[in-house]
Amino acid sequence: MNKIKYIAAILIAIAGLGLQQAKADVCSFNLNVGNPGISGFTGPYANVTINQVGNTATITFTSLTHSGNIYLMGDGSSVALNVNATTFTVGTITGTNNGGGSSGPFTANFGSQQVDGWGHFNFTIDSFDGFGHSSDSITFTLTNTSGNWASCHDVLSLNDAGQVAASHIFVAVDGTIYVNLNATGYAAGNGQGVPDGGATVMLLGAALGALGMARRFLMG
Repeated sequence: MNKIKYIAAILIAIAGLGLQQAKADVCSFNLNVGNPGISGFTGPYANVTINQVGNTATITFTSLTHSGNIYLMGDGSSVALNVNATTFTVGTITGTNNGGGSSGPFTANFGSQQVDGWGHFNFTIDSFDGFGHSSDSITFTLTNTSGNWASCHDVLSLNDAGQVAASHIFVAVDGTIYVNLNATGYAAGNGQGVPDGGATVMLLGAALGALGMARRFLMG
């Protein structure tokens, strides 16, 4: 009887871990390739993180740095996504500029938009004006009104150019005040090689460990 109690507790723990994994799924990828306007500057240019729970996904674009330069996001198509949903809405869009500039304001656009060199995307966000209103991070929440996403990897899909996300990049010298290098272009990423942060491996390891304990109890 005691063995059954132990096994029941172990199985409940496994189920709990599974439910926790189902609650939130996080993945990220980089915008690795730039069009001719910025291809002379070494990427990756920006990171995209997706935190998905059911039919909602919080998306964060973050500027990356290389060799003393930072790749800010701004103007038309500050960020662009090919969202894997028939219909969806966007929540409040927020941005930061830690180099003395003014982030935003932002305008969301739904429907097919051509983003220079990287095909058509069904959702873009424009920022007011150019470098002076660029951002080093942009965050917003998408809600799928046509169903649920199975995982964070399911939130986006490849567009007609084989990309899932893009951004209008302004190259600046990184520092307390961002210094405009007057180089601008568009970067994109296809979402490949997205890690799951080890959550799946951890869950599998916990499950195997728990099953091993159950086996020992049964044989003891």
